[in-house]
Amino acid sequence: MPRYMFVYHGGKAPESPEEGEKAMAAWGAWYGAMGDAVADGGGPAGPSMTVSPSGVAEDGGANPVSGLTIVEAADQAAACEMAKGCPMIEEGSGSVEVAEIIQM
Repeated sequence: MPRYMFVYHGGKAPESPEEGEKAMAAWGAWYGAMGDAVADGGGPAGPSMTVSPSGVAEDGGANPVSGLTIVEAADQAAACEMAKGCPMIEEGSGSVEVAEIIQM
């Protein structure tokens, strides 16, 4: 079955331990709903740098990534349907980029 990257952009850090617990519960419920389709739960990303022919820029990345997950899905449309349940989408704080991992 094809694998897809869910690359997260945006989101927000919890402002309290209670908010953090609520966020973790939402992510856990979403992962639970996807079941065995979650091939690698990934995790949040730290600050990024952009590496280009001109060097390394400590610019936070041209398109800042806040985390990733790898899922298995029949096709990209099915993967996008799964991504719609992401807590960041539901709370309106970020987006999910969905890309197939091409097997070479």
